[in-house]
Amino acid sequence: MPEGHTVHRIARQLDRDFVGHRLTVTSPQGRFAAGAARLDGRALVRSRAVGKQLFLTVEGGDVLRVHLGLYGAWDFFGRISPLTEGGVAFGSMGAPRLRRAVRMGEGELDLSARVDAAEHFPPPPVGQVRVRIATEVSVADLRGPTACEVLDPSAAQVAVARLGPDPATEPDLDAAGEVVVRRLTTRATPVGQLLMDQSVVAGIGNIYRAELLFRARLDPWTPGRRVPTDLARALWQDWATLLDDGIATGVMLTREDLDGAGRAVALVDRDERHWVYGRAGRPCRVCGAPVLVEPMAARKLYRCVVCQLTP
Repeated sequence: MPEGHTVHRIARQLDRDFVGHRLTVTSPQGRFAAGAARLDGRALVRSRAVGKQLFLTVEGGDVLRVHLGLYGAWDFFGRISPLTEGGVAFGSMGAPRLRRAVRMGEGELDLSARVDAAEHFPPPPVGQVRVRIATEVSVADLRGPTACEVLDPSAAQVAVARLGPDPATEPDLDAAGEVVVRRLTTRATPVGQLLMDQSVVAGIGNIYRAELLFRARLDPWTPGRRVPTDLARALWQDWATLLDDGIATGVMLTREDLDGAGRAVALVDRDERHWVYGRAGRPCRVCGAPVLVEPMAARKLYRCVVCQLTP
């Protein structure tokens, strides 16, 4: 499932290439025809991510809310601005090109090599495209979302209010952190579940959850009310750091032990990015004990039973 850093990058992509433009909005597969008609012909005035949800505001105040869920992704075509310095995520840098193709979902993939430079623009929709948003030179195709709906301004405000703090959107990180600390440390639910609860803290998914808990050397099964306040505060601060890095690079790189050369390798080699996630049965990078994978609330939880001790 795409985690918070990906949705923030999608929001920034739409901000760079679509905000300020009058949109042509369609639903090629037909499942969003009424919503598309409601948005068609209006200018996009704001692109915002909160946690794993995207909110696109058009003139007049209506908001397109999108939650990608497990399988959703956005495909961008045409004049698409690069987001990542050094080309880690998308390839070449420089000014926006008129022939570019990028998929942004659970991972990011440069599809430019598959796009014929002589191909008619915009390219025809491929597969089950729920929504197509287009300007004269850029196209964004949404496929496979869990949620896709048009909200009026008050309903959009309610949807945002249901979400916990997101470090990338909070003007006061310390104040927002105290909200998260209170929500984490006053409940009997295991902290590993609370970190995935989007009403507690927004944007954390399975990978960031496992890695945050390992970096804190915290047992995921620890009841929230048994997590020391200082440790809960440190989790929030670490989440802010990891999220900021993920937004900048497009990569969930969670190992802080890497030097410059090691980090460069990890940016392109998924196997070098994490402490415990995806490493079931393999030796812990710190103590050598086998990494354990077990279910928690129907999701796979990775942890080191030696390093992650209950406080």
